[in-house]
Amino acid sequence: MRRNQKRGLSHTTVALIAIVLAVVGTYLAFTKRNPFADRFEIQATVTTANQLKAGTSLVRIAGVNVGKVTNVDHIGDGEPAAKITMEINKSALPIHKDATLKIRPRIFLEGNFFVDLQPGSPSAPNMADGDMIPINNTAGPVQFDQVLGALQSDTRKDLKTLLSELNKAYSNGGAQALNRTTKNWEPAYKNSAIVNDATLGVLEHDLSGYLRGAGRVAEGLDRNEVQLKSLITDLRRTGAALSEEDEELSRALAELPRTLTAGMPALEKLNGALPSLRRFTAALRPGVRSSGPALDAQVPLLRELGGLLGRNELGGLARELRGTVPALASLNKNTIPLLEQLRGLASCGNEVVLPWSKDKIEDKDFPAPGPVFQEQVKPFVGLAGESRSFDANGQWFRVALNQSQFATPAGTDTFLLTDRPVIGANPPPPKKRPPLRGEVPCETQQQPDLRSRAMEPPQPSFRIGEPTSAEGRKRQAKSMRTAIKWLEEGYEQQGKTKVKIVDDLLESKELPKLRIPGIEKVSR
Repeated sequence: MRRNQKRGLSHTTVALIAIVLAVVGTYLAFTKRNPFADRFEIQATVTTANQLKAGTSLVRIAGVNVGKVTNVDHIGDGEPAAKITMEINKSALPIHKDATLKIRPRIFLEGNFFVDLQPGSPSAPNMADGDMIPINNTAGPVQFDQVLGALQSDTRKDLKTLLSELNKAYSNGGAQALNRTTKNWEPAYKNSAIVNDATLGVLEHDLSGYLRGAGRVAEGLDRNEVQLKSLITDLRRTGAALSEEDEELSRALAELPRTLTAGMPALEKLNGALPSLRRFTAALRPGVRSSGPALDAQVPLLRELGGLLGRNELGGLARELRGTVPALASLNKNTIPLLEQLRGLASCGNEVVLPWSKDKIEDKDFPAPGPVFQEQVKPFVGLAGESRSFDANGQWFRVALNQSQFATPAGTDTFLLTDRPVIGANPPPPKKRPPLRGEVPCETQQQPDLRSRAMEPPQPSFRIGEPTSAEGRKRQAKSMRTAIKWLEEGYEQQGKTKVKIVDDLLESKELPKLRIPGIEKVSR
């Protein structure tokens, strides 16, 4: 025998290879699973597994098999909830974070079940290998025994009561009334369709935002079960109260068509304003979002203002002023008439008195050098010095004597002697006093006019000359003696006895010989 002859496989090796191939073939035949394939697994928590079987229950997307259930792990003993593991083919990827699934029967009512998977929206992020679909995104089928279990004895009793009340309502004219309302169904359904279409929203994410808000509301209701029960109880009481007032409710419903007729134009105008309101709301959203930081920045200011209003600050001041505030309010109320009078006085000064004071009176006999407001204060100078005795403004009266040139009759036997003829009174006295009208405001009255024409003198003046008759010369001599005697007595009372008074008239050439204290020379 040759030593280098090649030997074949032993019988033991061949047997082991055959056993391994048989095991692998049997595994692949029963599991239909490629152990060398790259698998993608996701998990989900469901409220009920509904007889899902690991390895046999399929996973479908839009009716196409994309995988199968590989594990069903029940949560707790006797609980229908379970955690399932699914193997998904690579061709079915991607699966998104907002994916949902439902367990559906393959045969009507009962039979095998499969998992109907919705991969989610493309805008959501992709799920990774081993990620979990939450229980809120899963749903189970309603089985026939659950339908029968819903109709318990109390439910069936309530259903009988409902049907009985519907029978009563339809038997007492309700059916005819329902028939009459059919003509209003078309606009009602039309408007309902418009409302349902509006619920989809106009802007992006309107519907999703509404669903999120509705979810928060439902979550809030679920957290407050006691209050929700009270709400349902109160609704039942409200329904009972309405049923007791069925006649009044019927009359109110009879008025509803007229109310709708009157309200439809207003609703149409409101509907026309909604697009503008939506645009305004969209434009307002950035401002509302930015108001958060502004409000946060105002919190310290409000906190400081709160301290300012405390007991030690304005609160204490308000408490101290509590007794004074009513008096101040009364003073404020009573000050209004005074302010009105002051306003009238100020307006009178601005509109009447001030323009009059700037007027200037032109008089050829007594010319005024300045306006009224300058001339009217000049008499105050003499009044201010009336009690002084060392000058001409003292309490002594000085009389300047001169020779009268004109005489004006002042009665039957008296004359007014003046050095100039009397030209008349200026201004002339009014014929009657003007009426005093207190209801006419001063600010609306006519400005006073000081310009006037002198009144004619009552009697014409005539010049005085030397008396021509004997009687005239006699009276002139008598008046001269009387005047000299009055002067002598006055000087004697003052102790001036060295003064000599004569009745001879001085001639013009004798005037320079006079010596008067304080006057150096006497001119003609």
